[in-house]
Amino acid sequence: MSGKISLTAMGEPAQPPITQLLHAWSAGDEKALAQLMPVVYGELRRIARRRMSLEQPGNSLQATALVNEVYLRLVDASGVSFRDRSQFFALAAQLMRRILVDGARSRGASKRGGGAGAVDFEEGLVAAPGKDREIVALDDALQALAKEDPRKARAVELRFFGGLSVEETAEALGVSVQTVRRDWNFAQAWLARAMRPDNP
Repeated sequence: MSGKISLTAMGEPAQPPITQLLHAWSAGDEKALAQLMPVVYGELRRIARRRMSLEQPGNSLQATALVNEVYLRLVDASGVSFRDRSQFFALAAQLMRRILVDGARSRGASKRGGGAGAVDFEEGLVAAPGKDREIVALDDALQALAKEDPRKARAVELRFFGGLSVEETAEALGVSVQTVRRDWNFAQAWLARAMRPDNP
């Protein structure tokens, strides 16, 4: 492909490619992040909406607030280098996980007791837990899984918290689609067992 700027159907210049903006931002161009966010905002909001729609009722954090918090953490990030869009959304997934888990932990700090319920994982659309203690239990289980197999835990984080497809997850992890599917199937069973209320 030539280095010319492509035009949209309306004759307006197209948005710069995400990867190009990521490389510029990684190289220290702070203006690139300002250009990047409008391009990726819709996708981040879609991911955040999916996560927030499955949060427990009454959670004051909304999808827009979650995306804004991710943006603020990205602005504060230093020394971050991105290879491509999948790697960017992988970091966004990690940030969303931290924000949601930190919020669940702080809300649950005064509500101790009771075990977490089962988490329902689906191949096509990964359902998030609906209660704070389940989010915390999932995070604890993911940390335990990461000690045994970091790649499998990362695959869950990317798909569950980041909303990445199997293909995007494979790209972010640098593995085949088949490997992600195997990791995903294993992780579902492992986490379901680890999160059972009767599990010590």
